[in-house]
Amino acid sequence: MKENIKLKEVKIDYKLLEKFPAEFLIKNLIFPLKRNGNSIDIAMHDPDNLDKITIIENFIQMRVNSIASSKNDIEKILKKGNVFTKILTDRTEGFFAKKEIEVDEDESLSIERVTEEDDSVIKLLNNIIFTAINKKASDIHIESQPGFVNVKFRIDGILSQIMDPLDKIFHLPLITRLKVISELDIAERRVPQDGRFKMKVQKKTIDFRVSIMPGIEGENAVIRILDREMITENIKELKLKELGFQDNLIDQINYYIRQPYGMFLVTGPTGSGKTTTLYAALNEIRSIEDKIITIEDPVEYQIDGITQIPVNEKKGLTFARGLRSILRHDPDKIMVGEIRDTDTAQIAIQSALTGHLVFTTVHANNVFDVLGRFIHMGIDTYSFISALNCVIAQRLVRKLCDECKVTSKLGKKDLDENRIGKEELGISIHIPVGCPECNNIGYRGRTVIGELLNLTDEIKEMILEKRPLSEIKKLAMEQGMVSIRRNGINKVREGITSLSELNRVTIKEWN
Repeated sequence: MKENIKLKEVKIDYKLLEKFPAEFLIKNLIFPLKRNGNSIDIAMHDPDNLDKITIIENFIQMRVNSIASSKNDIEKILKKGNVFTKILTDRTEGFFAKKEIEVDEDESLSIERVTEEDDSVIKLLNNIIFTAINKKASDIHIESQPGFVNVKFRIDGILSQIMDPLDKIFHLPLITRLKVISELDIAERRVPQDGRFKMKVQKKTIDFRVSIMPGIEGENAVIRILDREMITENIKELKLKELGFQDNLIDQINYYIRQPYGMFLVTGPTGSGKTTTLYAALNEIRSIEDKIITIEDPVEYQIDGITQIPVNEKKGLTFARGLRSILRHDPDKIMVGEIRDTDTAQIAIQSALTGHLVFTTVHANNVFDVLGRFIHMGIDTYSFISALNCVIAQRLVRKLCDECKVTSKLGKKDLDENRIGKEELGISIHIPVGCPECNNIGYRGRTVIGELLNLTDEIKEMILEKRPLSEIKKLAMEQGMVSIRRNGINKVREGITSLSELNRVTIKEWN
């Protein structure tokens, strides 16, 4: 009998895995490793359990070689092998909402709970949530269609339909269950409703935000998953390099986040990782000598040694009001989660002009659009430009799966269509294929691409003189600015991401 095998180093035999029902693997907490003639290697946390070995041998009709492994390793490889997704599919087949819906405040999801025999609507929702978390999804979308209900997961920023559509009969019980646990009005179906609930999943408390919206075929729901414990644990070690910024950008960012005062501004669309970048920057510079205060909506990451204030507009705590209060607490550095209105913008700018280093975000497509955004808010251009140290625009792109990506040659037509020169990209790039390791998507994880506008004296003068944006952009490029598209092309050339993925988040333009 082999001892203490490390399953993270094991290559999964998916054909062998398919011979075992998902529930059998999870209930017995075992994992098939490989077949050796008439015997089979099975990873077990209790390799001396003869009763369990007999059960497995009777099921598979082969001799079992039990190999010791930890419970944690077996659970992780079961997730990697998509066993939980199979359970979701199996357990929702033939589902009918027969049981009365009840609220259990101590409800906790676990492997054992998901595999219990239960055909209620509670079981269905638990299966969906449990699978989404194991897939590391950020959102669950429940969409009502004619005759069926789609359940999709947003993974790495992209919606994926992991499970088959549910029968329409599941729709009303599922939405009602969501409303009950989110403390919403189950009788109201004509107006949008927002709520939240918490649930213990594998001994962790996870927050869920629920948004219900009426549609032609009935109500639709989106569930945002906020695993604060995992985020807080990971954020402590978060650095700019880990986000994927290239070295030329990291050097510039490190220069600006160490200035004594001014505004460090990050821009990009919703879900582009702006807040994560701000926290990585704060992690780089935080020390016991500085008082750092943040105001956010909501506080997504919790960091030791930083005072964090959540916005509560229902109670009158807006960004502007909170920021005014922060200034009376003698901060050295301030983070404003987002500038949404003129009042917040003006206070943030004044803070930057009066000796504070202000970290903040605003929604805009690129570093040059930010200028117009603040002018549209009615902000005095001179004050804004005087306060601003730099602007970063960023996007998140999916990384190609290293297990299945392949090279593909580029023709002149491909280069012309993507407005890229042959000397920029070469004659071949990597493209996604899909394999069991990446859920047959072709991508695993995400990385950041960005551009940074250095507010030099010359650029500030051109902005104040209201010179054309094309002239400002030309000067910035001459002074060494690398566009977000160019940084993305570099990652395509390095085989980190694909050209199609880059085209999804950036505009094709000649550099």
